Amino acid sequence: MHSANLIFGRTIRQLTAALVITGASCLSLQASATAQESTDPIKLTLHDWTGQLITTNIMGEVLKKAGYSIEYVQADYLAQFAGLQTGDLHIAMEMWETTGRDAMDAATATGKVEVFGPTGMKAKEEWWYPEYMKEKCPGLPDWEALKDAACAEAFSTAETAPKGRYLGGPVTWGGFDDERVEALDLPFEVIHAGTDAALFAELESAYQRKAPIMLWIYAPHWAPAKFKGEWVEFPEYTAECYQDPAWGLNTDATYDCGKPFGEIWKVGWAGLKDKWPGAHKAITAFNIGNDEMGAMITKVDLEGTSVEDVVGEWMTTNEARWSGWIK
Repeated sequence: MHSANLIFGRTIRQLTAALVITGASCLSLQASATAQESTDPIKLTLHDWTGQLITTNIMGEVLKKAGYSIEYVQADYLAQFAGLQTGDLHIAMEMWETTGRDAMDAATATGKVEVFGPTGMKAKEEWWYPEYMKEKCPGLPDWEALKDAACAEAFSTAETAPKGRYLGGPVTWGGFDDERVEALDLPFEVIHAGTDAALFAELESAYQRKAPIMLWIYAPHWAPAKFKGEWVEFPEYTAECYQDPAWGLNTDATYDCGKPFGEIWKVGWAGLKDKWPGAHKAITAFNIGNDEMGAMITKVDLEGTSVEDVVGEWMTTNEARWSGWIK
């Protein structure tokens, strides 16, 4: 009996030692796996509209929770691709099908930029007017109504009369509005807003006064929900419209059609998946819908809540969701 106890005790000690060694080995493997990911900061680009600031800050906070060092870098919407190709920038959370497809395709064709998949949001960007303007231009929303001199003048200002005034987004957004006006021979002058905030401040002011305004409106955003109005219906977009002058109404020009509709993409440096594979998985998994984003933009732009507070609230409410992105 005494001998049996000695043998049993020895066996327990051996098993315990084996478990300790195994556990240490597992920890060593985990540490090794973690060590494979760089401790360099992951650089996310910031642009000049509220929704993009929200998506980028959400992604940044999620990556922080996963233990990554992150850095936000203010960057031009289209020019950022130079930095994404070299690896000086790493993640751009919103590339809109409506305005960024050409730049995105050119960058991915180099093999140095990767599309990390859709954000879950669907993009719409187009010329928009308040409902009260239809009295002065009853042919709307058909774009051909804008060719009528009286209709164009109804949208004019002292600076553009007798031409109508179209308030476009900041020049850095692209969008080809100047090219479209020329291609479709529209009696309008394109004036670009300096910032996203200026664009919607002018809409707010005009709408309250029932003043004439035609401008760039995009969704997801609070404006189409707050104000009654319509998007102009231009000839339907095709890739040929942007690339082949022979296509469309004007056989001597491109951009004689509407803007494309579609996804809002996540893009970034192609080397990210090797340098930070866990972050790559989380970015790919990121998904937010239009309604959800529209509600957050409303809190920032209309209710005065800071981007940081809106993002913090989202992180708290959706912990189970984003935790799955970093597992």
